Amino acid sequence: QVQLVESGGGLVQAGGSLRLSCVASGSIFNINTMGWYRQAPGQQRDLVARIPSGGETQYADFVKGRFTISRDNGKNTVYLQMNSLKPEDTAVYYCNANIKTTWSSPDYRYWGQGTQVTVST
Repeated sequence: QVQLVESGGGLVQAGGSLRLSCVASGSIFNINTMGWYRQAPGQQRDLVARIPSGGETQYADFVKGRFTISRDNGKNTVYLQMNSLKPEDTAVYYCNANIKTTWSSPDYRYWGQGTQVTVST
C-alpha cells in the first residue's frame, strides 16, 4: 500500500505565505511525476504545479511567479511554497504522485487526502 500525506495548510492573510509538504510512504519502487492540485467549493480540481523526476516543472498560469514546487527524492517528499497568497487561492490542496510499486508494475496515480488553505482579506 502507498499513502500520500499532506501537511502545512492553514489560515493566512492575503499577501502571506504557506509551505505545503506531501510525503509518500509504503511499498514504493519509484516515484515519477509529483504534483499539486486544488479544488475550491463547487469547482473542478485544477492542476497547480507538477514536477517530473527529471525535466522541467510546470505551473498553472494563475500561480506563476508566486508558487514554487520542489521535491526531495531521498525523502519521497514534494513541497509547494506559496507566496503572495490571494483570497482566490482558497481551496483544498491535494498532493498527487505517479508511483511504481515494483520494477515491472505500471505507474499508478495516488492522491493525498487534501489540506485546506484559506486566505483571508
